[in-house]
Amino acid sequence: MRSGQCAEGAPVLQFTNCRILRGGTLLREDLWVRGGRILDPEKLFFEERRMADEQRDCGGRILAPGFIDVQINGGFGVDFSKATEDVGSGVALVARRLLSHGVTSFCPTLVTSPPEVYHKVLPQIPVKNGGPHGAGVLGVHLEGPFISREKRGAHPEAYLRSFEANAFHDVLATYGPLDNVCIVTLAPELARSHEVIQALTAQGIRVSLGHSVADLQAAEVAVQSGATFITHLFNAMLPFHHRDPGIVGLLTSDQLPPGHCIFYGMIADGIHTNPAALRIAHRAHPQGLVLVTDAVPALGLGNGRHTLGQQEVEVDGLIAYIAGTKTLGGSIAPMDVCVRHFLQATGCSVESALEAASLHPAQMLGLEKTKGSLDFGADADFVVLNDTLHVQATYISGELVWQAEEAGP
Repeated sequence: MRSGQCAEGAPVLQFTNCRILRGGTLLREDLWVRGGRILDPEKLFFEERRMADEQRDCGGRILAPGFIDVQINGGFGVDFSKATEDVGSGVALVARRLLSHGVTSFCPTLVTSPPEVYHKVLPQIPVKNGGPHGAGVLGVHLEGPFISREKRGAHPEAYLRSFEANAFHDVLATYGPLDNVCIVTLAPELARSHEVIQALTAQGIRVSLGHSVADLQAAEVAVQSGATFITHLFNAMLPFHHRDPGIVGLLTSDQLPPGHCIFYGMIADGIHTNPAALRIAHRAHPQGLVLVTDAVPALGLGNGRHTLGQQEVEVDGLIAYIAGTKTLGGSIAPMDVCVRHFLQATGCSVESALEAASLHPAQMLGLEKTKGSLDFGADADFVVLNDTLHVQATYISGELVWQAEEAGP
């Protein structure tokens, strides 16, 4: 559909009086959009001899690529790991509510569940473009059940699995068809994990290392087999040790394939990761840092008991615990809050904070040609922010899909 929209006769929008994030720099330039994509104005002027059909004054605000959340378990009362007859309506509700937080694309995430839940839920979450109805679905993130018992965190022990003799067939038997899946989190120390990593990556699925007691050598072998991501760095893995830094050591490893960038998720909610740990990770490997919310169904609901897959979560203030324990059960901070906290905690540039929520997740997923940037030809998914990085408006394919009260354009 979009290729048809990009016909030369489509109206041209020009966003003026703004600072656009492009190439790691905030530039005082106009943003030109046509047919749902970012347009090169020089071609418009010199080849088509055209001007804009409509101008929108942005009041000096920042225009950044739309945020991409690759780990979100639900929100606003919706639990992606609950097998209902109408999973799609729950995903649609979350997609719509995420727009006010600047999120234009996301990966609904399922925590460890019994096979019947995967078989029922996964076919109901297809990949879907974003629009006025809500943020786009890039694919499902399956976090578990092939993870460590010792580092299971909020995952229910009863449903954890290891790989059987015919490892990839065991994966397919557990999950069912993988057509809608874009990320799988697993523990690389499990026997036959490398066979599974190779099979998943051969299908274009990103493999992430997490909920694991792997040492650095096991993690490096997993990356050499095709793993490219680390699930919520520091959380649910062995702590850094100077003689064996574990999975954390991948950030500075010299054993990765040439030109290979390892990406890692960080939950910058002020609860999961100490600001000093955020700073250490960012300074060691800034280009790989991906902000994730790890938000749970309690996001946006306040104190009380809520679900997370097969378990209950109790929210007390800013913290979500597995009910009856002091085990963290995901986050209740939306992406825009994480971006602001990350900026404040690390002292990084505004550009770096914004790219950690947009460009880096797009690169991790291999979507950087269309998502995560405002380069010419990319999808016109972007967020309008004030100087304190509060969301003023959200656009998908160049269309206004959410706007704060009394905010423009």
